[in-house]
Amino acid sequence: MDTFNLLMQGFATAVTPVNLLFAVIGVLLGTAIGVLPGIGPAMAIALLLPVTYGLEPTSAMIMFAGIYYGGMFGGSTTSILLNTPGESATVITAIEGHKMAKAGRAAQALATAAIGSFVAGTIGTALLATIAPWVVKFAVSLGNPSYLAIMLLALIAVTAVLGTSKLRGFAALGLGLAIGLVGLDPVSGQGRLVFGQPLLADGLDIVVVAVAIFAIGEALWIAAHLRKTRSQTIPVGRPWMGKSDWKRSWKPWLRGTAYGFPFGALPAGGAEIPTFLSYITEKKLSKHPEEFGHGAIEGVAGPEAANNASAAGTLTPMLALGLPTNATAAVMLLALMQLGVQPGPLLFEEEPKLVWALIASLFIGNALLLLVNLPMAPLWAKLLQLPRQYLYAGILFFATLGAYAVNLQAFDLVILLVLGTLGFAMRRFGIPVLPLIIGVILGPRAEEELRKSLQLSGGDPAGLFSEPIAVVVYVIIALVLLWPLLAKALRRLFPKAAAEVGELVEPVEVVPEAGTANGENEEPADVQVMDIHGPRHSGKTRR
Repeated sequence: MDTFNLLMQGFATAVTPVNLLFAVIGVLLGTAIGVLPGIGPAMAIALLLPVTYGLEPTSAMIMFAGIYYGGMFGGSTTSILLNTPGESATVITAIEGHKMAKAGRAAQALATAAIGSFVAGTIGTALLATIAPWVVKFAVSLGNPSYLAIMLLALIAVTAVLGTSKLRGFAALGLGLAIGLVGLDPVSGQGRLVFGQPLLADGLDIVVVAVAIFAIGEALWIAAHLRKTRSQTIPVGRPWMGKSDWKRSWKPWLRGTAYGFPFGALPAGGAEIPTFLSYITEKKLSKHPEEFGHGAIEGVAGPEAANNASAAGTLTPMLALGLPTNATAAVMLLALMQLGVQPGPLLFEEEPKLVWALIASLFIGNALLLLVNLPMAPLWAKLLQLPRQYLYAGILFFATLGAYAVNLQAFDLVILLVLGTLGFAMRRFGIPVLPLIIGVILGPRAEEELRKSLQLSGGDPAGLFSEPIAVVVYVIIALVLLWPLLAKALRRLFPKAAAEVGELVEPVEVVPEAGTANGENEEPADVQVMDIHGPRHSGKTRR
């Protein structure tokens, strides 16, 4: 059956009243979560994992996809109105969007962000529906050695590229792999890292791990740097765009989509790099370069399109290969596993109803998001005035309740507190959490592929290199690991070119402006310096 017929069947499933209701709930929750700084789609999905145990897998995944797309949509609001990016992917939007808002053009900035996200999301979802089946056909032909190599590439690429320190990235990966080892050895039955505790024999529940690292760790971090007064936002009228705004925005929307989708599909590609590249491209191609830095609409349209297109790109390897490329995809993969669905290349064959209903729901969700975001932008802006202490107190309550509901074991609450403290410490010392989560997910699966590969070769390590794809992937891994040395050599050989590139990728510092300062006697504020690899905390500043 061809892709079009499968997609039509997916639409038939997605438009049922129940699934449509979950799509609406997802996009509303996602938009609200995207608006609130510090609460990303990954945390929201992690908190809702225990709630979805009683749901049908298709409905649960449709809701999670709505949260993911809605979070990408809503993140532009806080960047434009408050100059406070909720996540690193919306840093570039804040540069021009907030300048437009201060110039009285907040409505136009929000409109081009919403429409650009709709265009990019729709095109990206169409590419997902077209490309994913081809990726599946390719993946099914791979053997255990090749699949092991691809998993190792995902682990190493995410770890080596994220953050400002590779040592910290590999430390996070080591923690994730160690957590994945807890429990009984699948072959020998010997306990690993159980410390004589029978309740650890089945390993750490992945839902508890996700909730602890994302929700508890983030809530503790915010509590340590809590601002006690409400944020002051810029008033927003009804979003609209004039004829000149449309003329200046449609090309950046398409170029941003072209950047976002492929980067989203790559391990560690994410949305940060394509939004940055889109901004640089629009600045080079614009007929109004003098407006950049003062509120150029192209600087909002292109990066926002790239941001949303990357979401569709992220779902391609997650659905086709079972490989997450960012934190939200990792938690969605956990949701599939908890719902009894085995991710991987056979997912399209074993669960076609779920997969194609999910893809169809992305088209529906995009349309719903446009309808929701344009008229309700002033309402979303008011969410920014919620007191943070009440917001995160609620998150801690639901995180604790959800973790306990998984197994009804008080021991899970101890694990939640320990891992939540670990999540807080990782944020405190600038250690990225994504390698840990991906290590927890892919570590046991990579171990399984390793054992199968060695069994097929009779224990000969040469069996790991028995397939051409595996050899190619290992060469790529070597290049990823050796790239810092190669880059250093190139800088010595071509110092002038390296200096020019360095100016282009200089980190962007996003600091709340004087108009948004929160009182005289506030707690130490954490200044975030965001670059193309994500946020890194530069330390505390005392007023």
